[in-house]
Amino acid sequence: MIAVAILAAGKGTRMKSDLPKVCHTLGSVSMVERVVQSCLALQPVRCLVIVGYQAEYVKQSLNGFTDIEFVEQTEQLGTGHAVQQLLPYLDGFTGDLLVLNGDAPLLRINTLKDLLVTHETNNNAATILTAQMPNPFGYGRVFFNEDNLVKEIVEERDCTPEQKENRRINAGIYCFNWSKLSQILPKLQTNNDQKEYYLTDVVSHLEPVMAVDVADYQEILGINDRKQLATAYEILQTRVKDDWMKAGVTIVDPNSITIDDTVQLQPDVVIEPQSHLRGNTIIGAGSKIGPGSLIENSTLGKNVRVLYSVVSDAVVKDGTQIGPYTHLRGNVEVGESCRLGNFVELKNAQIGNKTNIAHLSYIGDAKLGNKVNIGAGTITANYDGVNKHKTEIRDRTKVGSNSVLVAPVILGEDVTVAAGSVVTENVADDALVIARSRQVVKPGWRLKSQEDKSSS
Repeated sequence: MIAVAILAAGKGTRMKSDLPKVCHTLGSVSMVERVVQSCLALQPVRCLVIVGYQAEYVKQSLNGFTDIEFVEQTEQLGTGHAVQQLLPYLDGFTGDLLVLNGDAPLLRINTLKDLLVTHETNNNAATILTAQMPNPFGYGRVFFNEDNLVKEIVEERDCTPEQKENRRINAGIYCFNWSKLSQILPKLQTNNDQKEYYLTDVVSHLEPVMAVDVADYQEILGINDRKQLATAYEILQTRVKDDWMKAGVTIVDPNSITIDDTVQLQPDVVIEPQSHLRGNTIIGAGSKIGPGSLIENSTLGKNVRVLYSVVSDAVVKDGTQIGPYTHLRGNVEVGESCRLGNFVELKNAQIGNKTNIAHLSYIGDAKLGNKVNIGAGTITANYDGVNKHKTEIRDRTKVGSNSVLVAPVILGEDVTVAAGSVVTENVADDALVIARSRQVVKPGWRLKSQEDKSSS
């Protein structure tokens, strides 16, 4: 039986931000959300998040999770003080407590599972995750014997020069026997430079305490400033791109693209340079993205082509071609085998199969049927200055170049709109609509020049 506590009360002054440190995003997900996601995979009986600075903001960022309990730490007096706040919440609890940091979002679930297995197999009072760091500056050092039993943990600021030579560091991730820990927590003292309650001080009062080295030290990197945030993002991106390439996705230039770990890709997808996939995006087999494209919170079917374009909050079905310089945004649905071309913008629009909008058009708040053709320069005038209105264009209708469809308006099936028309009324099926002034030609007329005026 495992309970999880996540330390998320700190301000993070080195971030130079009004935003709580743990709410800064890594990809499209905040640091604290990533930690919660990792621990929930362990199926704990309790998940407690310790909050302090801008507590309401942290709580709000975790609204999407159920069964999370929040514990207030009104004063931030160290990690030991944070865990002390759990005493009334876990009164009578007899299982193990996993303690995680809200600013260490790179932990893999298998690492946590290994930590728990070691803890339970050896019946430890405490098990500590450790790592061999190339540069251990800033981290507490862990000292243990040949059986991995911890003798001492010394914080960086309290280390002697000799102790600082030890590269094995404390990752700040622990598993405790709660019954034993709860007896020690009230006895913690502040006998250190910072005058804080260190959770590491409980080690000398518990037995046995064992250390477990993580295989990849990058997993335990904490984030305290913007540079470390960028480093963590680079590590995450390397993981994600390596995994997708192993799964059959072609990434032409990994250093020039980004892929959120919330994105789902199928085999034979090709990602060209300078492209970015974000949020809850799904891309079907054989699709080619880029170069120079952004896909965000969208679902693309099989064999879709997107070139130099932005696709946000859209669904695009198989075989559709998008771009260059197309913008899909805000609840767009595009059918199969469509063509959306140069400088076309779609907003809140539903497009049927085999429909073409090839050039220089804005289609907003509209529903288009199958095999519709929209000529260059066509606009759905959807806004009357107060409200938005809808345009409907039914199957096989053709709209000539440089036309304006003033919503609300419905064009029936097999309608042809003459080029340059301004359509303000509904048009029935099988009709030609010409909504423009008749051309007038006046022979022998020209604009008089200044010389003509003076001579006359």
